[in-house]
Amino acid sequence: MTTTTHQGRWTLEDRIAGTPRHLPFEVPPGTAALTVRLRHEGGVLDLGCGGPDGFRGWSGGARSEYTITAGWATPGYLPGELEPGEWHVWLGLHRIPPDGVPYAVTVELSGTAPAPPEDPPLPPPERPPRRDLPAPSGTRWLAGDLHSHTVHSDGKMTVPELAALAVRRGLDYLAVTDHNTVSHHPELPAAGARMGVALVPGQEVTTDLGHANVFGDVGWVDFRRPAAEWAAHAAARGGVMSINHPLSGDCAWRHPLPGDGRPRHAEIWHASWWDRTWGAPLAWAQLWRPGVVPLGGSDWHAPDQFQRLGEPTTWVLAERSEGDADVMGALRAGRTAVSTGRDAPVLLRLGDEVLALDADGTVLIGPDGRRRVVRGARVRFPAGPGMHHLETDRNEVIALCG
Repeated sequence: MTTTTHQGRWTLEDRIAGTPRHLPFEVPPGTAALTVRLRHEGGVLDLGCGGPDGFRGWSGGARSEYTITAGWATPGYLPGELEPGEWHVWLGLHRIPPDGVPYAVTVELSGTAPAPPEDPPLPPPERPPRRDLPAPSGTRWLAGDLHSHTVHSDGKMTVPELAALAVRRGLDYLAVTDHNTVSHHPELPAAGARMGVALVPGQEVTTDLGHANVFGDVGWVDFRRPAAEWAAHAAARGGVMSINHPLSGDCAWRHPLPGDGRPRHAEIWHASWWDRTWGAPLAWAQLWRPGVVPLGGSDWHAPDQFQRLGEPTTWVLAERSEGDADVMGALRAGRTAVSTGRDAPVLLRLGDEVLALDADGTVLIGPDGRRRVVRGARVRFPAGPGMHHLETDRNEVIALCG
């Protein structure tokens, strides 16, 4: 076993000069395993790894150590051959106080790989009855959540555990969007098939200037590059990029993007919008770009946090194909609606009309600001271009559609 150590003190000047920092170490031929351990006092440091062939993993501030071998890796990291050459520990200087952060990084290389950890198999859960919403022939509305995390970043559940929870919550699909990594993607097909839910591959591209979800099997998106390159990466590979929680505290969106380069999709309804009489998300959407496609996400991490998986619920109008439905196709086409939950009042776009379901006594507001009272459990209205929403008598938003 060989050991490499980097140590020192990160300063506030280091922080503003750029992040992440790359700490080099050499991997000789025949290496079977590498383990990285980080120690620091105060502040918040993020942890990742790159090899000669590129990205090998990211865990942010969720972990202080990781192991990579040919056959398995710590969640957040990619298993595979440890190619000889220069590797790097990536350190993100996320929070550095004025007096700095002393740190030490130790890299241990071994010619023998440790045995992988094993998770016991989970039985498929029971699903509550599906809600059948009216849809054109050959399509159906699917209930889902477009923002969730697992142990591959800072979530508390494994991919199978999260898939089982999605089924118990009555969801038809779930986007798994771990921070700055795609190590969870290989697990999604098997876990989704076993539990009976469509798991959409995603990555939450996470930086100090804002977060964005990239949906689809498009490979790793380099969070170190400008945001315009994230969008180009997604578009070139058939994916979809969405701006996340654009008004959420220190995660608010501040990346510069030209008007014609702004993604159509945006997470207008995030779990942090806990007081929906606060109209800022709708105002932001109107200013972002014409024809914005509204999405929703719980940003689910763990059972002990305030979020509930599937709240809000994002409905997608998906085409049926070989017994399944094309969630990504619906997202690309912008066929979405968002409601407070799976069984809550919902506003659906059907051609040149919007349909308000189970929303008696609410008010429909069109993109031009015109208001109409909903009287009845199933009411159709003519629809113009843009985003429509339903409000209660206290100006609380309860549904959106594009």
